[in-house]
Amino acid sequence: MNVDRPTRGFRVPWKSRKLQRPHWHEKHVIRRLTYLDFLPAPVKGHIVACVGELVGTFMFLLFALGGTNVVNTAPPEGANATDLSANPSKIMYIALVFGMSLAVNAWVFFRISGGLFNPAVTLGLMVVGATGYSRGILIIVSQILGGIAASGVVSAMMPNVLAVKTELGGGTTVVQGLFIEMFLTAQLVFTIFMLATEKHEGTFIAPIGIGLSLFIAELMGIFYTGGSVNPARSFGPAVVTQSFSSYHWIYWVGPILGALLASVFYMFIKALEYETVNNVADPKQALGEKFDLRNRKAKPATHGSVEPDQTVDKAVSRDLGDTYDHSPDLENGHTARD
Repeated sequence: MNVDRPTRGFRVPWKSRKLQRPHWHEKHVIRRLTYLDFLPAPVKGHIVACVGELVGTFMFLLFALGGTNVVNTAPPEGANATDLSANPSKIMYIALVFGMSLAVNAWVFFRISGGLFNPAVTLGLMVVGATGYSRGILIIVSQILGGIAASGVVSAMMPNVLAVKTELGGGTTVVQGLFIEMFLTAQLVFTIFMLATEKHEGTFIAPIGIGLSLFIAELMGIFYTGGSVNPARSFGPAVVTQSFSSYHWIYWVGPILGALLASVFYMFIKALEYETVNNVADPKQALGEKFDLRNRKAKPATHGSVEPDQTVDKAVSRDLGDTYDHSPDLENGHTARD
């Protein structure tokens, strides 16, 4: 018996040796779903992205809505009931659970689908050209389905009534709520553009910054609008509880306007070549391909130090949500490396 591989010394007598996999003990064997090989590479890429966004949105909202339901549950009879909507500890708890859930799940699904989990974010990436329109539409549908599934599971698992619906509070009018959602979403989408879409040495920790961005957005928005910043987050609970408020549309229009605002500002600063202002170009460029914002075409990326008299390349890397869009197969999908 080999002490390094003890199981290789055993043989199962009733199994044919023809059925044994000769390389099953090797560590780096990649097992594929071979019955999908007939599909074209772009179709496989769409499937990977949609499955990743569906599961990722489900996991993100499962923990976020579950934590929100805990603090929104009415206190038992006889207890000292307080106005939970104005409770600072409740606001902090909900903001923290949303921010941490997004950071963790975005980090997990970062290389699978980009870890978007938000139709507004996906729309912004489509506008700036970092994600194709066909891929973006499929991802948005997957995110909405993931939000509905997460709301349904939270409602089924917890003994209390689902209390995670986004509503206006503190005397906020519909117009005020619309603009609050717009600016909070714009801040989140622009953070994603600068930390994840723009490739740099700190791209691998982008989910932390994105989670913190959602955290501060929730701190401001929870009391006034419920802190949606995500149409899938508001639509899922409304479907499960079958309760749509008359102003539910602001949780769609607000984030969409915010994504468009962030996209326009992002394209504006790219057109101004913001990289050349402070002369702080990254010494290590991302390997693979960059995405030309103007021509919307992929081109080879360069790496190495940038000389002071050189002009920084005017390109933005493709978003990780578009990882498999132009790849011949899944193994050679574009990934950003430092």
